This record gives sequence, C-alpha cells and structure tokens, in this order.
Amino acid sequence: MFNKKLVAMTLAITMVAAGFVGCGKKNTENNAANNNAKNNTKVEEKGEEIKVGLATDEGGVNDKSFNQSADEGIHRAGETLNVKYNYIESQSKEDYAENLEALIDDGKDVVFAVGFQMADAVSGMSEKYADAKIAIIDNAYEVQPANVHSIVFKEHEGSFLVGVIAGLTTKTNNIGFIGGKDFPLINRFEFGFAAGVMSVNPEAGKDLVSRDAVKYADSFGDVNKGYELAKALYDEGCDIIYHAAGGVGIGLFKATAELREAGKDVWAIGVDMDQAVSLPEYKDVILTSMIKRVDTATFSVVNDVANGEFKGGQVTALGLKEEGVGIAASSKEHVSEEILAKVEETKKAIIEGEIVVPENVEQLKEFK
Repeated sequence: MFNKKLVAMTLAITMVAAGFVGCGKKNTENNAANNNAKNNTKVEEKGEEIKVGLATDEGGVNDKSFNQSADEGIHRAGETLNVKYNYIESQSKEDYAENLEALIDDGKDVVFAVGFQMADAVSGMSEKYADAKIAIIDNAYEVQPANVHSIVFKEHEGSFLVGVIAGLTTKTNNIGFIGGKDFPLINRFEFGFAAGVMSVNPEAGKDLVSRDAVKYADSFGDVNKGYELAKALYDEGCDIIYHAAGGVGIGLFKATAELREAGKDVWAIGVDMDQAVSLPEYKDVILTSMIKRVDTATFSVVNDVANGEFKGGQVTALGLKEEGVGIAASSKEHVSEEILAKVEETKKAIIEGEIVVPENVEQLKEFK
C-alpha cells in the first residue's frame, strides 16, 4: 500500500550518486536496467541487495538540516554496499504511521523513522510488524521494542560549544535562541547553549536562562515563521541567534543576511549539518553550526543490517566522546583561533567529566 507521496527513488544509491535525476517512473526504470547491465560486476562486489526506506519528519528530505543529514548517511552507505533506497516525506504527524507502514509493506530490510515525533507511530508499527527492523532517530522507550534500534544524541553537549563561541563573539551581550517545538529534546539544545554562553559570558546568558530571548516556532518547516522570530529577536537587541528548528532556520538565515546587507553586525548559528556548506548562499552570515551526526547514525545502521547485526532492542547514545556532536569545520572562517582554542579546551573538559552540561531547566539554574 504505497502512499502517493512515496518518492520514486528505487535506484541503487550508487546509481543516484552517479548522476541520475528523478525523472518519470518509466525513464527511471529504463536507466536502472541499462546501468545494471553496465555495472553488474560492481554491484556483485558490493554484495546482496539491501532495501532501505526512510520516513522524514516535517521539513522534508531537503531541509538542509536534520532530515537531509539522515538521507546523506544512507547515500554514503551505498558507496560500499548494494543499497536500494527510497524515502517518503511526511507533511504532518498524521502521515507518520501510514508512511512507515508503506515502507514496511514494501519489504524493506530496515526502515528509518527520523525524529522524536514519530515515537508513537514506530511503537505501533513495531507491534503490528514484529519481523520488521525499524531504526528511530531521537527517541528511546521506557521498554525498548525488540525490533527497534533507537539512536539518541547528547545535543546539549554540542550546543554548549557553540554557546561558548557565541558568548565570546557577541558585542551586545544579547543572544537569542529559536527552537522548532517546545519539547524536551529541543530544550536540550536550548539549555546546553545557554550554559555554554553563561560559562564564558554570564551577562550575555541571562536572557537565555530567563528564556526572555528564547522563541519557539511550533514547526520544523515554516521558513516564514523563522524569519519573523529572528527579526523580533534582532529588534530586541540580539546580535547572535542559534536555531534548533530544521527548515525554520532558513528563515533565520534570510533575516540575518538582510540585516548584514544593511550594515548590522549580526550572526546566525546553524544546526545538525555544517549549514555554511549545505546552504552556501548564507555562508557569510553563519558564524558556526552545531553538528549532529545523524548521517553517522543512519550509515552505521545500514552497515549493521548488511552484516546481520541489527541492534534491535538497544539504545545508542552519541555525544562529544563518541563524536556524535561537535562544531562545524567551517567555524574557522569566522571564529578566531583564540576562541576555537577555548572550544577545544571546553570539549576536553566535558569529555573528561569536569563540566557536566545541563539538559533541563533545573540543571541550568544550578549550573555554575
């Protein structure tokens, strides 16, 4: 029962990477057949075919952030494995269960659910399809289903590092935060960031701790909302804004670019991917990005499936120590060597347990 939104990307990932564009279904199938004939030896060397499906969260697969990172990890797995892959873009939470079921019904060897909002849908599908292998990003269960592998991240640790950068860069001592939805997972970005700012510049962190400089879009895809919230924070005196809001962040970058063109010394901070790379048109306004290696998670799961080692019933947590979060390589373009040295010093202290990064509001208030 394929959903109409099912993207016609039934080519092996290696073929997609080689330059095939999503044309009509008929042309896609013909190109696939021709390429299989030309590259038969290469496909055989990659081993048995692995069928992979992915259901996105809001924002779509080209959100230049969270969903896109998950997609890229599967493509990377396809460079060495014989992966046949397609995805479905969810428009709202009402789509989650239907989209997951469509992928499972298609006989996928593993299905990815991208985002904590899909937790209930995954739980339902795991019960209905006990033989299905499902991997969910950003959610773990009190009782972990035997056929579900959960991958979670210590977003607060990576956010602390970009908070250090913001706290040492600000000239107004006013720093803002835009979140997608006001849920505990996104709060971890917020609280870790606030603590990072406070650790180097308490004056600049006060409005983050009080949440006076914090706004939530109630969306991960509304670009216009991101633009409006960013303008409001800049109007209130912020000169740096960090977002954890998926596609909403594009609106932040747009507002930042307009103000910089008008001569304002303002900066935006990206999330999940190196957004100065994924959104090169905004590279001159993105101070840094907090990297969340969702691509590493999806890449690893596909490899586990290929090796017969799917980790159903388990939870994998990725933080600074596991290199699951960090700061973007492009940070060196706009951040001084002195500040980057401080970031490295801080990173080491977090890994060694000298700094315990808060992940909820109570811990943030007690943080020194």
